[in-house]
Amino acid sequence: MSAADTNESPSAPFLPPLAVVPPWLTEPMATLQRAWRGGRPPHALLIHEAPGAGGEWLAAWSAQLALCQRPDAPCGSCTACRRAAARQHPDLAWLRPEGESRQIRIEQVRELCADLALTSHAAGGYKVGVISPADALNRFAANALLKTLEEPPARTLLILVATVPSRLPPTVVSRCQRLRVRAPTREQALTWLAAARGAGEWNAALEVLGEAPLLAAQADAAQVAAIGAESRRALDELVRGEADPVAVAERWARSQWPLRLQCFENWLTERLRSGAGAARFFAELRDDPYLSEHGAFLNIRELFRLLDEVRELRATLEVPLNRALAVEALFRRLAPAPRVRVGATEV
Repeated sequence: MSAADTNESPSAPFLPPLAVVPPWLTEPMATLQRAWRGGRPPHALLIHEAPGAGGEWLAAWSAQLALCQRPDAPCGSCTACRRAAARQHPDLAWLRPEGESRQIRIEQVRELCADLALTSHAAGGYKVGVISPADALNRFAANALLKTLEEPPARTLLILVATVPSRLPPTVVSRCQRLRVRAPTREQALTWLAAARGAGEWNAALEVLGEAPLLAAQADAAQVAAIGAESRRALDELVRGEADPVAVAERWARSQWPLRLQCFENWLTERLRSGAGAARFFAELRDDPYLSEHGAFLNIRELFRLLDEVRELRATLEVPLNRALAVEALFRRLAPAPRVRVGATEV
């Protein structure tokens, strides 16, 4: 599966084996296990994850915790655990955007709530519903979820995974027990990726994707690294006036569009941070039109504006638009202004 597939398709992502535990998740896992063994299991759980930090992995593990019928739950080896890990357990439902949509619709939520109200297939067992990404719930779908949150059926667990919980109505968030999943260190991410997926260009992939090992685990690390290097090279050439904005825009629009936009955001962020490395950055914000004294021509305000516009473009991935024209307009603002000859002087 490619990084582009990961970003452009709403289908269920690859989940590495639950036996390969991400070390940065051990604390929230222990919190849930204590609640379960103490007879205080939540009826609704909101997992607030840093992007790609393992929210869905923790949701899958939590489903095993609820569905496993052994005292040492989750054992990981019983039929219930194995079926839950394979997403084939009759008492486990995963709710994601369907088809080309990037939203979870009200009909999907109503169907899930009706399923949770049914008796478990296992005598005295739990029913579990996972909504991911929960911040993809549209307004009507989120409101339809409220009744189940306010009056949950007995022995049910509803798990919401979100990177931006503020997109959810406060009435939904307030009715969930909240678990925070923070991004791991680079060392933790690399160690886990090697254990879960084997050797690969993981460090280069994370340079592109950020500290998002679960996102990297879905991708071809070598491909992500190559696209990252090619995208940075193209942007550097645009700044130096050595590349054609039209040709680069058309190439970007044809393939790996979400990943290339992420590379663009990373590149802009790096340039701003390079200016922030010196104390004079703040003086530059006030007085100096340039990012540095080393031939850079981009105004800092313009860099911030470009960064905002790239982020806005990334947020409209599902909106039909002419991708090449949209990114070409941004590229032209990177290219140096053409010099004009005034008399014998070129300015």
